[in-house]
Amino acid sequence: MGAYVSTQIDLVRVALLWGAAFARRLHNPQSSLARALMIPPDRIRSKGSKTMKSDHYGRLWCLALVTALPLTCSVSSATAQEGANGASFMDDFDKLDSKIWYVSDGWDNGAHQNCTWSKKQVKVVDGILELGFEERKEGKRNFACGEIQTRKRFGYGTYEARVKAADGSGLNSAFFTYIGPTDKKPHDEIDFEVLGKNTAKVQINQYVSAKGGNEFLADVPGGANQGFNDYAFVWEKDRLRYYINGELVHEVNDPAKIPPNAQKIFFSLWGTDTLSDWMGTFSYKEPTKLQVDRVAFTAPGDECQFAESVACRLD
Repeated sequence: MGAYVSTQIDLVRVALLWGAAFARRLHNPQSSLARALMIPPDRIRSKGSKTMKSDHYGRLWCLALVTALPLTCSVSSATAQEGANGASFMDDFDKLDSKIWYVSDGWDNGAHQNCTWSKKQVKVVDGILELGFEERKEGKRNFACGEIQTRKRFGYGTYEARVKAADGSGLNSAFFTYIGPTDKKPHDEIDFEVLGKNTAKVQINQYVSAKGGNEFLADVPGGANQGFNDYAFVWEKDRLRYYINGELVHEVNDPAKIPPNAQKIFFSLWGTDTLSDWMGTFSYKEPTKLQVDRVAFTAPGDECQFAESVACRLD
């Protein structure tokens, strides 16, 4: 159970204990609280049936809880990141869990994208998620590609994925988080993107209210498309740290460059005919795929989700 949920339970317990004390004070006709509320003694110490007494105690509890719970709500709303409803989890893709993942299908993200998202390009094979890219007429495009995204939004914490990038100039193999206008939020984003023109590096970036310009290229030892590599970022309110294979490669300490809004987790593989300066000249040779062995999110204060997790050794 996530730290946020645990905090909620603790707050409810406090509210109930406070409510019990509140009710006892109301039940005492000599208490300052009972006198202040002007509750007549004959109403407090009912001499009627057990049913009347039970009803009386019930009303006291209701009054106590109505008084206590707003305190609980106000405290929890102050500590929770707005919009975050996802708890810590790990998915090693024994299957594609539809309760966790939504599969993009039947559209594209704009004229810059030369492929259409297709559910046929999303599958799990021997415990590995595969997002494909192949030449096949799909919608208005001549290529089909794959993308998944979480149904829930996640806030501050540690995000990790073990990924093997696709081959091919003009392709983008991405592990990222995003929220935007579709969800009635500003465009916030945190990225790991392997660009097909140079798979020896991964581009790190973040957007705040659609403002990017924070690109940083980090080396991927051995090449991002030659084997699986571990990508992670630790997202805090005033700090954002990026890791590759457990090593810190980049750190952002300017709050103005750190997204504030809870986001969904995405994996995608797509191509372009127009963004050649960024991703390389598109040159299709054969079907290719982005592979994901594992993904995890660890909320602050929660136990790390697997033994090698960056979250196991955070300061």
